[in-house]
Amino acid sequence: MRALAWLQARGLVLEQRNYRVARGPSARGGEIDLVMRDRDGTLVFVEVRQRRGSQHGGAAASVTPAKQRRLLLAAQHYLLRFAAPPPCRFDVLALDGEHIEWLPAAFGA
Repeated sequence: MRALAWLQARGLVLEQRNYRVARGPSARGGEIDLVMRDRDGTLVFVEVRQRRGSQHGGAAASVTPAKQRRLLLAAQHYLLRFAAPPPCRFDVLALDGEHIEWLPAAFGA
């Protein structure tokens, strides 16, 4: 995966790929493309979006508020495994054709 290799080249370490939370009767499930660990210990939830080009706002613009809510749900579920959750952030890695744009802390909880 091009996105994973790109982030690893910048010092992030893979914790898990494609973390999924099943749908429930009252909520849609969520998925986190990549869970990474930054050099300072921060847990990084990465949403990878890919588009052929930048029309319609490009890949980064496709991370809608609804998508952000599903990512937050999945991240909350993932963090249940920690007695004391580490610092975390939500990044977006947007691939528009050959162009890669990394948006650290693209949105918050």
